[in-house]
Amino acid sequence: MTLILDGKLVAQTIKDQLKTKVANLKNKPGLAVVLVGSDPASQVYVRNKEKACSEIGYFSQKIELPETVSEEKLINTVIQLNKDPKIHGILVQFPLPANLRYLEEKVTNTIDPTKDVDCFHPFNVGKLMTTKTLDENLIMPCTPYGVIKILEHYQITIAGKHVVILGRSNLVGKPEASMMLTKDATVTICHSKTVNLAEITSQADILIAAIGKPEFVTGDMIKDGAVIIDVGINRTEKGLVGDVNLTQVESKVSAITPVPGGVGPMTIAILMENVYKTSQF
Repeated sequence: MTLILDGKLVAQTIKDQLKTKVANLKNKPGLAVVLVGSDPASQVYVRNKEKACSEIGYFSQKIELPETVSEEKLINTVIQLNKDPKIHGILVQFPLPANLRYLEEKVTNTIDPTKDVDCFHPFNVGKLMTTKTLDENLIMPCTPYGVIKILEHYQITIAGKHVVILGRSNLVGKPEASMMLTKDATVTICHSKTVNLAEITSQADILIAAIGKPEFVTGDMIKDGAVIIDVGINRTEKGLVGDVNLTQVESKVSAITPVPGGVGPMTIAILMENVYKTSQF
């Protein structure tokens, strides 16, 4: 019988633990979210982060800026948050509006690395790449570490396993590969230029799909008994689906994350964990 890896359950466990820790703190951890423009998806993400802060007992601040905001105003907003002692985590919601997309790297580099709860700053990415252990003091990239926490919760062994990752983004694929190497897995990254893709994915003990293509992974691309982590969230006519065709693979695999309710809830839970960590720096 296939084990469904319930990300909602794992995420709630993490948030409950944080709530207990925060209850005894005099100075509450603080998260500032900067939202530029009026993208509906970004607004939903920000609301979910505010809700998580309220649930755990964090201080939260939302700063809304118009998509006509000047470069100077946006950068200065981040600089002021760097100086604010009530704020321990700064999150600028990406993607920025199209007219400001060129600023994303500069914005990321402006955030104080000790308040970079997304783990986007080059300093924190470098620490992640060179660490010998996923130490509790590290700021973790939210989605990739969420994947690891799900596997650990369900006592699925990573060390010695062949982990195949579909996708090489800076958000998921690359940091996930680094973290899996640190956890002693053998890692293969596949992408749009990979030759004989199905031949490689069918070797995976753990397959992580993060390419943003609805139901791309089919039954003939996996081996019997594999563990499937579906990071994709795609809006289709039949609703939300992942990057994996659940109907085709469910009977073959030993465990799989659902969409929705798998990796998604973990991203915010790890963000909340990072805010707590940075509040203790």
